[in-house]
Amino acid sequence: MNTQTLKIKSNGIELFVATYGDNQKTPIVLVHGYPDNHLVWEPVALRLAQNYFVIAYDVRGAGQSDIPKKQSDYKMELLAADLAAVVDTLIPNRSFHLAAHDWGSIQSWESVTTDRLKSRISSYTTISGPSLDHMGHWLKERTLNLSPAAKVQVFKQALSSWYIGFFHLPVLAPVSWKFGFGKLWPHYLEHREGVVESTPSPTQAEDGVHGVQLYRANFRDKLINPEERFTACPVQLIVPTKDNYAGIQLYEDLHQWVAELYRRDINANHWVPLSHPNLIAQWIGEFVGGIESGQMSGALQRSRVHANRAKLPLTGQLAVITGAGSGIGRATALKFAEEGADIVVVDINLEAAERTATLCRLLGAESWTRTVDVGSATAMEKLAYWVKTELGGANIVINNAGIGMAGGMLDTSISDWEKLLNVNLWGVIHGSRLFAQQMVDAHRSGHIINIASAAAFAPNRKLAAYSTSKAAVYMLTECLRAELRDKKIGVTAICPGFVATGIANATIYTGLTEAEQAKKRAKADAMYKRRNFSPDDVAESVFKAVQNNSAISLVGVEAWTTRLLSRFAPSASRLIARIDITR
Repeated sequence: MNTQTLKIKSNGIELFVATYGDNQKTPIVLVHGYPDNHLVWEPVALRLAQNYFVIAYDVRGAGQSDIPKKQSDYKMELLAADLAAVVDTLIPNRSFHLAAHDWGSIQSWESVTTDRLKSRISSYTTISGPSLDHMGHWLKERTLNLSPAAKVQVFKQALSSWYIGFFHLPVLAPVSWKFGFGKLWPHYLEHREGVVESTPSPTQAEDGVHGVQLYRANFRDKLINPEERFTACPVQLIVPTKDNYAGIQLYEDLHQWVAELYRRDINANHWVPLSHPNLIAQWIGEFVGGIESGQMSGALQRSRVHANRAKLPLTGQLAVITGAGSGIGRATALKFAEEGADIVVVDINLEAAERTATLCRLLGAESWTRTVDVGSATAMEKLAYWVKTELGGANIVINNAGIGMAGGMLDTSISDWEKLLNVNLWGVIHGSRLFAQQMVDAHRSGHIINIASAAAFAPNRKLAAYSTSKAAVYMLTECLRAELRDKKIGVTAICPGFVATGIANATIYTGLTEAEQAKKRAKADAMYKRRNFSPDDVAESVFKAVQNNSAISLVGVEAWTTRLLSRFAPSASRLIARIDITR
C-alpha cells in the first residue's frame, strides 16, 4: 500500500500529515481527538485505503506537528484553517469526505458549518464529539427547561464531563501529564476503555500537556455565546452507547441543525477507532460510497433520522415481530410504530401481514412484510439474513407467533406435539438465537421479547402440550437473559392471561372430531370476549418491558394469580390443575 508522510505549513506552524492509498481515488480526511494523534486512526485508515485515498494529520500541538506558543493559537478558526491547509495542499479544488473522533469531531464541526470548506465537504462522519455551538444551545434549552428530566440530563452530562473542568485548572492538568499520567495512559485505556494500543505513542505525555489548550481556548466562549450552526452536507452520527464522556443525550437535538442526518449506534466505549476498526471503517466506507453513488444501502436508509419522529422513544429502532398479522403481534407492531420504530411484519399469512404493515405506515413508520414459517430453521435463517443485509439488523425482536392446543397428554399425538412445539418453542428458539447472534456480532445493544403465557406457571390436565411449550419459553428466556446481560441485550418473557386475540377460534382440541372442536372453540371465544382483555393491553406491557428491561411481565390478573400460586401455594396450583378448563 502506498503510504507517505509530509509536513504542511498553516498559519506559521507545520502540520505532520500521513496519506494512505492512491491519491486519484475519492479522498477521505480523518481528524483525531485528545489526547491522541493521527495514529489513533491508522487501523481504520489502512482498511479504508483499499478503496479510498485517506489523509490523516496531527492537529496542532499533537504528535509530530508543531506546538503553538499561545492559548489563542488553539482557537477554533485556526483549527479549521489547518484542515483547509491540508486539503488545499494535497487535494486542491477537490471535494472530500470528512470523518472525525472526539475533539477532532468537535473542531471539524467548525469546517462543516462555515463557508471556507462547506462547499467541498461531501459528507461528514462524526464520532463522540458534538459541535460546541450545538452543545451550547442544548445546555441553554435544558437549563431553562423546568422539567426534572431536563435537569437530570444536564446533571448526567456534567458528571461525564468532569475532565473539562480539570483541564481548565492552571497548573494541575499539565503537571499530571508530565509526571506520570503519560506513562499510565495505555493502562487507563486498557482498564477503563477495553482498548490495548499495539504501539503506545511516544509523544503521549506532550500531547496531553499541550492538548488541554484546545479546551481552554474554545469551551467557555462557545458554550456561553453559541452560534447557530447548520450543515450543508449529509452527516453520519456514530454513537458509542457506552461512551464515558459524550453522553447520548447530547445528540437529541442534532436533527435541528442537520438536514440529512443518519444515526448508527454501537455498543462500545469511547475509543471505537481503536476498539472496532473493522466496523468503523465499514460504516465510513458505506456512507461515503452511498454519497458518491447516490444510492444509500438499505441499512443507511433505515438509519436516516426524520425530524417528525426524532423525539419518539424508539426512533431509529427496527423491530422484527413474528405472528404480527393479527392479535398481540399486530397490536404490538402498531404500538411500536407509534413510538418511532420501523417494523418488519412476519406472519405465515401474507394478506394479514400486509394489512398490519399498511397500518404501521399510516402511523409514519417504515414497514416490510415477510411470509415465514417460524418453526422452520431454514426459513428463519433466510429471514435473519435478509434483515441483516437489507435493513442493517434488528434492534428489537418479538417472538410472538404461537398456536393454541388443548387436550390431555394421552389424547395428544406425536404430530400434534411436533406442530405445537415447532411454532411455540422452536420459533422462539430460532428467533432468539439468530437475532441475538446478529446483535452480538454487530456490537449492537438490543432487546428480545418472548411471548410466553400465564400457562407457563399453571399446570392443567387439558393443557399438557401448550403449558409445556410456554414453560419452556419462559425458562429459555431466563437463561438467555443471563447469557446476554454483559452484551447489553435485554431479554424479557411476557406472560399474558386470557387475551381476546382470536386464538380461541384456531385452538386445536386433540382427540375430538371437527364438530366437537368447533363447539369448544365457540365456547372459549365467548369466554375470552367476556374477559374483555385486549391485545393492546399486552402491547403496552411489551413496550414498557423494552423501556425498562424487565425480566418478566405478568399481564392480567390470571398471570399474577398463577404466578403467585406456583411460587407460594403449589399444592393449590396442583388441585386447580385437575379441573378440565375446556368444559
